[in-house]
This record gives sequence, C-alpha cells and structure tokens, in this order.
Amino acid sequence: MNRHQPVRTRTRDVDIGTPAVTETKPHENTVEDRLLEVQDQLDKLKAQVRQAQQLAQLGTVAATIAHEVNNLLTPIRSYAQAALASEDPSLREKALVVTLKNVEMLVAMTGRVLEVSAANTQNRQSVAVRPLVDDAAASLCRDLSKDGIRFRVEMDESIQVFIDPLQLKQVLFNLFLNARNAMSPSHGGRLTVAGRREGDRVILDVSDTGPGIAPEILAHIFEPLETTKGAVCDGKQRCAGLGLALCRDLIEENGGRIAVASRLGEGTTFTLDLPAR
Repeated sequence: MNRHQPVRTRTRDVDIGTPAVTETKPHENTVEDRLLEVQDQLDKLKAQVRQAQQLAQLGTVAATIAHEVNNLLTPIRSYAQAALASEDPSLREKALVVTLKNVEMLVAMTGRVLEVSAANTQNRQSVAVRPLVDDAAASLCRDLSKDGIRFRVEMDESIQVFIDPLQLKQVLFNLFLNARNAMSPSHGGRLTVAGRREGDRVILDVSDTGPGIAPEILAHIFEPLETTKGAVCDGKQRCAGLGLALCRDLIEENGGRIAVASRLGEGTTFTLDLPAR
C-alpha cells in the first residue's frame, strides 16, 4: 500500500429516530412484600415471647408445686408402709382411701397447671366469672391461708363475660401469684376480687394489701421485662417481668382493657374491663 494514499473508512448508518426499548422485570421485593415479611417475623417473635411468658409463670410457681406435691405424697408413703407391715384390714383400707384422695388432688393440681400453660388459642364464649376466680386461686397449688393471706370474692354468681375462659383464668392466676409473692414476706394481708356489671361491660378489681408499686415502675408495669422483683433471687437468675405483659395482651385480644393503681405501703389494684355477656 502506498503510504501516501488516503485511508478509506467504512461507516454504518445508524437510525437514531426510534429510541431503544428495554424490558424490565417486575420488582421482586416490593414494599408490600417487605412489609408482609416483617409482619410475619413480628408474629413469630410474638409467639416466642408468649411462650417465654408462660414458661416464666410456670417457673415461678414450680417451687410451690414441688412443695405441695411432697405434702400429698408423704402421707401416701407413710400409710402404704404401715399397711404393708400390718395385717389390720381397717388400716389397709384407710391407706387406700388416703392414697386415692391425695392422688385425685395431684391429678387436679397438674391439670390446672397444664390448662394455665396451654392457653394459646382463643375460644371466646359466655362464661360465669366466679368459677374461674375460684379455679385460678386453686391453680396456685397452695392455699393462700397458709401464707397468712385472707382471700375474699365479692361478686354476684350471675356475672358473666364474653371471653376465652382459659385465657381469663391465666390472667387471674398471674395476678393472684403476683399478689401472693408481694404479701408473703410480711406473712399476711388480704387479696380481694370484686366484680360488678356496668352496662355492657364487667369490671373486675383484683386488690391486695401488699407493699405497693413505686411510681417509676408503675408507669411501665405492662412492658415486657418490667418487674417489681429483682432479676436475681437467692443467687439464681430469674426470668421476671413477663407475666403482666402477657396479661395485657390476653385481655386486649379478648376486647378488654387492664389498668393498675397502687400506693406505696397500702397495696395495689388491677382493674379488668371486660365485655359482658
């Protein structure tokens, strides 16, 4: 090639009149999808917290259960040993009677505890309040009088509420347990449950004569992990402050409200505002 000969270049005609169209795939993670994922995660966390709350309740009452179970088993063992060592038919009969009675009490005790811990699904219905109050007190597995606490119920037998009975029993159980723990150190006090009908609502007041709750704690008492008790007791780490958060959730899920009033040195009252029959 002659180095002085001009170089010819080949050019292409480009059509710039029509803009290029690109296809876009639908966004895989829209804002709505992300919100649904976050809500699903929150629901799972709420279920885990609910389980932790129930386990904390059972852990709190476990020592009492063990004590009462031992009280029921001790006479069974004593009578069984005496009956085996004796040929007296009346003694053997008495041993069987005591055994049957105490075993029935054990079965009732464990049944109540299992009911309280299994109140997961909601089954709202019209139920009488008084039997649930009595059953919740029995679920403590120890008579309140043994701790010097006088238990009194002031309500008409006809009062009914529209609620899940197991969940209301769980709330009452927790309130009674807290009241007993508050009054036990002083070896005495009163626990009163008063119920009344107000229009289409039923008001339940659960009052104790314990030491009361400090104002700075009272303002956050229904928040998870807020507690009037220390996190460490007798050198052992405790999971405290979950019960009242659970009470609030259960009451609100059943169309009710829960409030608290307290004065130091005088006592505490929890008020449940529930839908009537």
